[in-house]
Amino acid sequence: RARCGGSARGGASIPLRPALPRQDKEKKKKESILDLSKYIDKTIRVKSQGGREASGVLKGFDPLLNLVLDGTIEYMRDPDDQYKLTEDTRQLGLVVCRGTSVVLICPQDGMEAIPNPFIQQQDG
Repeated sequence: RARCGGSARGGASIPLRPALPRQDKEKKKKESILDLSKYIDKTIRVKSQGGREASGVLKGFDPLLNLVLDGTIEYMRDPDDQYKLTEDTRQLGLVVCRGTSVVLICPQDGMEAIPNPFIQQQDG
């Protein structure tokens, strides 16, 4: 007698799950809502969920907004007020910023207005 998943000594049998349907052979590539390619090799400033802020030269990114920064400088926070930055900085060098924790990305030399990517543009 054949059993599903049980041991040879008659252990409890585990039912097998039905096979999941195969997805399309070509998976859709995730498209990033931000085009950061124009900021490659330019200095940007990044703010993370924990409140940390850093600036560095953008060397690379992916659709999940993981960022690679070189020559990175972190701006230290006031120990008494976590929301206030001090004049102190520290050199971090080459850094990878995980996209899930990135809150803000802006060019170091100023801001630029962009159209809202979430609003469907109306023709007319």
